[in-house]
Amino acid sequence: MSTPRVFIIRHGETEWSLNGRHTGTSELPLTANGEKRIRATGKALVGDDRLIVPSKIAHIYVSPRRRAQRTLELLDLGCHERLGETDGNVEHGDGDLINKVKVQTTEDIREWDYGDYEGKTSAQIREERKAEGMKVEWDIWRDGCPGGESPTDVSKRLDRLIADIRARFHGKVMGKKSEDERMKGDVLVVAHGHILRAFAMRWIGQGLTEGVSLLLEAGGVGTLSYEHHRIEEPAILLGGAFVVDLVDNIEKS
Repeated sequence: MSTPRVFIIRHGETEWSLNGRHTGTSELPLTANGEKRIRATGKALVGDDRLIVPSKIAHIYVSPRRRAQRTLELLDLGCHERLGETDGNVEHGDGDLINKVKVQTTEDIREWDYGDYEGKTSAQIREERKAEGMKVEWDIWRDGCPGGESPTDVSKRLDRLIADIRARFHGKVMGKKSEDERMKGDVLVVAHGHILRAFAMRWIGQGLTEGVSLLLEAGGVGTLSYEHHRIEEPAILLGGAFVVDLVDNIEKS
């Protein structure tokens, strides 16, 4: 029985992610080390006998920010149309690559809009709040960002994206025979740290205001799926078993 998955992939390291500065709308390139680590992730996790199987990918969503789009390029999936310029929620691509998986650049998965806190570290934000006579302890999941987005704002656009994934891709393949070579239900979402952690919580129907105790490192990959082959039971996949073919190939070599 087929149970489709969503792979959430955070963009590679940038100078601001290294020093803890909140990076929402700002455009920063990946560091040289960030690019190397994403290439290593692609080699380790992408392949017919790996976690992410290109032939099973039905669709790719990516943030408009260049750091996320560069991360997708470096993963070297070899199955999607080439990235191009786009605005809003647009499917695009003019490449001649195998499988022709659509890449959809969407504002729904851009990073949290940090508003007045853009480019600042958490320590700087606390100092600023103290100087302004505000409550010093700040929690983005509870308080949101002045001049930016609230948890409700973020939840609204993520819920829209999740509904799209389930209606267009997962609902069509859920519970069907996975031996069917035409079966493609996996989805990739390439984006950012706060928004992907929020996405994981909304995936399982949990609110953001009570706090999100999840971590996703720069360049990290997470997996979301369902229990009991039922779309009504979304779940976070904490870990998966090794692929037997991969182990056999290693032993033979």
